[in-house]
This record gives sequence, C-alpha cells and structure tokens, in this order.
Amino acid sequence: MGTEKQEAATWTAACAGDSAAFASIYDRHRDRVFGQALRLMREPHDAEDVTALVFLEAWRKRASVRVVDGSVVAWLLVTTNNVVRNLERSKRRYRAALSRLPKPSWREEQPDHADSVDERIDQEARDARVRQAFARLSKADQDVITLCVIEGLTQAQAAAALGVPDGTVKSRLSRAKKRLAELNGENGENGEENLTMSTAGGGK
Repeated sequence: MGTEKQEAATWTAACAGDSAAFASIYDRHRDRVFGQALRLMREPHDAEDVTALVFLEAWRKRASVRVVDGSVVAWLLVTTNNVVRNLERSKRRYRAALSRLPKPSWREEQPDHADSVDERIDQEARDARVRQAFARLSKADQDVITLCVIEGLTQAQAAAALGVPDGTVKSRLSRAKKRLAELNGENGENGEENLTMSTAGGGK
C-alpha cells in the first residue's frame, strides 16, 4: 500500500475513534507541525505548546479535517498558523495588562556582552523582521505562503487544502510574495529567499 493510501486509511480509522491510528498520524507529522510553529514562535517551549494544540484540534475536528492527496499535513500546517495567531493575540493582551502595572523602583544592572553577540543579534534581527512581515500578512496570504513557499506543496494541493480554486491560489501566492517582500523591505526574489532562509531553522 502506498504511503498516501496508507495514511488515508489510518486517518479513516482515527476518525472512527481509533486512538492508536491517531497516534500514528501524530508520529508522522509532529516534526513538520513543530517546525512550522518554531518558525513563527522561535521559542521551543512555545512551539511545543502550539504542536499540542494543533493535534488537539485535529482530534476534536477529525470528522471535518480536509485530506489532500491522502494526507492531512496541509490541514495541520494551516491550523498551526491559526493557533499561533490566537496565542499571539493572547500574549498581546497579557503584555498590555502588564504594562498597566506600576514600574519597579529599581533596575538590575546587566553586564554588557555586545562585542560577543553582534553576529547573533544581526541574524536575530533579520529573522525577526521576516517573522514580523509574515505576521502582518492576511490569514489567506500566510496560509498560501506556508503551503506553497515554506512547505513546497503544489498550487493544486494548496487549493485542495484551502478549499479554493487553483487560480485563486495562484493569484494569492503572487500577491502574498509581493506583499511580504514589501513589508520586509526587499525585492520579490530576495524577499522570498530571506523567508525560506529565516524559516529554515524550524525544520520540516
């Protein structure tokens, strides 16, 4: 049995309530989900939380999960984007609440390690700029960039995962690449290259 047919059969069993089958799906796609979460969150413990929430959603909504070419990975990746957006909104509310608290009357002195971390700071700044640009894209643009650029799915596969026509994915992808490059202060080609390089640390 081919890999796609095998996964489709496993997912069908999971949808029927087979927890072992669902665990098999988790084992198959956990690293890719974690990698996408890490690209966006950058902190491993945050990415672990996102991964757990994504698979919880997959279990809760298993009857409505869209299967593309025998795989649920595209649905999982789009859901990862959704979970990250929700967590970021929660963090912003939390930070806003903290900002209203009285400032401490003392400030701890920190040693200056600037000379030893210049290169790391520069790289982190580039990565942060790309992530910030990605975060400013619309949900539709984030999802099409995730599927077609970061994960390398075909436009047809992305269209099936998102439930839209192929032509819609093509136009969204062109628009999203242009918008991402503008937000990142790059031309189109360099903007896409920086995105893939900055997200490479997340793995697949």
